[in-house]
Order: sequence, then structure tokens, then C-alpha cells
Amino acid sequence: MKKITYLFALSVVLNVSTATASSVGTTTGETNKTSASSNTITIDDAVVTDAMSQFKSLSRVDRKAKLKEVKSLMKEYKANKATATPSNDKVLLAILAVLLPPLAVYLHEGTANGTFWISVLLTLLFYIPGLIFALITVL
Repeated sequence: MKKITYLFALSVVLNVSTATASSVGTTTGETNKTSASSNTITIDDAVVTDAMSQFKSLSRVDRKAKLKEVKSLMKEYKANKATATPSNDKVLLAILAVLLPPLAVYLHEGTANGTFWISVLLTLLFYIPGLIFALITVL
């Protein structure tokens, strides 16, 4: 699983680096952090195989540099994911609590913790207790 994640991140880094290099007109291979976040890249099998062939054609030093860049991006992604802020829109969360109580609790808490699992359990057993619990949690 870890290899697949690194391959996915590597393909994104290679695509972003080639996209920024072609848009700027340079071939340095370094990515611009602001343009990397603004580009939308769709990943499919052809893109991954193309990225892997590009990666295999790099020299050993360049491969190590790309892997180091991928690892730093993965660390940054995990840090951003850990510090994500939960939703604070009370009206939207109240509407979601009526429709899908566990989803509202998850969005309010920002993670799948014990409160979320209690909401899932109450909603699966009987809808009304799950709804009441979600409304109390969200509001």
C-alpha cells in the first residue's frame, strides 16, 4: 500500500513538474508550490505508466531527488490532514443531521472518532436516537 501511495504521489510530482516546466519554458524539473496546488491533474493508467517511464529514464541522482520530494510532499499532506479544521456551518450540519446523522457528526468532529461511531451505531439500530444524538452533537 505504501508503494502504491508513493507511486501515485510520484506520478503527480512528475506531471506537475513537467506541466510547470512546459508552462514556464524551462526544464529544471523543480515544481512551483503555488502552481502545483492550482493545477488539476486527472490520474489514470496512461498517466501513471507515462510517469513511471519518465521516472525510469531519470538518472540515479535525479531519482533520489524525486523520491525525496515525494516523501516531503507526503509528510506535508499528512500534516495538513491532521490539522484540518472541522466544519462550523450550523445550518448545513443541522440539515445533514436530519438526512444523514453520522455524516453530520463526522463533518462536525473532523475525524472518525468515538462520537462518530456512536452516531453510526445509534443510526443503524434506530434512526431517531441517531438523529437526536447527531443534533445534540452538532448543535
